[in-house]
Amino acid sequence: MAQLGSENNPLRVAIVGSGPSGFYAAEALIKSDINVKVDVLERLPSPFGLVRSGVAPDHPKLKQAILLYDKIAQSPEFNLIANVTVGKDISVDELRGSHHAIIFTCGAESDRKLGIPGEDLAGSYTATEFVAWYNGHPDYRQRQFDLSNEVAVIIGQGNVAADVARILSKTVDELKHTDIAEHALDALAESKIREIYVIGRRGPAQAKFTPKELREFGELEDCDAVVDSSELELNEASIKELGEKSNIGSKKIYDLFQKYSGLATSGPSSSRKARRCHFQFLRSPVELVGDSKLERVKIEYNQLSGDPFKQSARGSGEFYELETGILFRSIGYRGVPIEGVPFHDSWGVFPNEDGRITENDETVPQFYTAGWIKRGPSGIIGTNRACSVATVASLLADLDALDTGEEKTGAEILYPLLDSRNVRYLNFQEWKKIDLKEVERGEPKGKPREKFTFVDEMMSVLD
Repeated sequence: MAQLGSENNPLRVAIVGSGPSGFYAAEALIKSDINVKVDVLERLPSPFGLVRSGVAPDHPKLKQAILLYDKIAQSPEFNLIANVTVGKDISVDELRGSHHAIIFTCGAESDRKLGIPGEDLAGSYTATEFVAWYNGHPDYRQRQFDLSNEVAVIIGQGNVAADVARILSKTVDELKHTDIAEHALDALAESKIREIYVIGRRGPAQAKFTPKELREFGELEDCDAVVDSSELELNEASIKELGEKSNIGSKKIYDLFQKYSGLATSGPSSSRKARRCHFQFLRSPVELVGDSKLERVKIEYNQLSGDPFKQSARGSGEFYELETGILFRSIGYRGVPIEGVPFHDSWGVFPNEDGRITENDETVPQFYTAGWIKRGPSGIIGTNRACSVATVASLLADLDALDTGEEKTGAEILYPLLDSRNVRYLNFQEWKKIDLKEVERGEPKGKPREKFTFVDEMMSVLD
């Protein structure tokens, strides 16, 4: 048989997941100096992962990455197999038989838990499900969120927490010309939320927002960003952190908090806008309280200890309660296991060395990973490019080991299997038909698109 990667024996790689990491891995393979065929398997009919279903609708510039993914998908070496769930419609072992290598780029799909009493009360939600709901993700289309309460609580101070807070803070007029899902816009139009609390366990110097995300709260039409000036007092270690030149982003964030502290008032009636978004620090929820649904949150004040950049928050033993009927947790994300693939449960990732998946410290032949499922939920969309390129470099370095002499025919094996199981898969050209229809649906409303939020709606465009 011809050498692997040659014209007569192309390297066949299956990529599981069509988010940014999947597309960047496909790009790196296609740009390599060998002959490759890449099959990208996606669970939904729609590709692009969190760029489509995670990026906030009022941040359209972040979705421009899709233009690059479209270009990658036009490559003759690229093939999308969408509406197919690996581990259900196709097994991992079947992919091993059809491809020389598999790269798992399936992201971090679930939220970390608070681990406190009452966390499962009605009214307690994850940020992920709310974000997916307003972005029209089919898995979350049927979720309902009780927005009839005046007070909403968000636990966490990263950009996803900021997205949730901002969407709750905005007026319908600020959202109606975005690609927010229609059902979410209708529900938000009836929202009674007036006070939003974004709570972090550490101090203002450790908040994980980006300055751009935080700055937007000062530009909202009908919501004030509020910080109590007394909460901006820093301990010595935090002062040293903000004094480091390499930590300029945190200094900008702290300066914004100082700006918002000028808007702090004693009560909602004195605010010049209808809503207020409070940023609060050094607090942790210890219990969610209610009979059958959330009624209030018991919160403990924290104290910081430790060296600069290594500070931890510990409870002070001082508590208070905040009345609320709705809470979102945004304290980190974790991957979910796939049958047949090693999984590190405590880390929520596929264990790996340089992108090579490992089990008991031994490399698993043919298995690679990239993105959040490889390294944990860190970085922005573009961060995944370097991560995927590094994984592909490891894969290409293993070319001799992957060349077992066994013939691999990729999708040619998978299609008959899927047909026999009555799985209606689609390719990228078929997705573009759905994409075009969404754009057409949005035009009369002045929106970039009106998403289909049910799988059968998407498939009906083709059938």
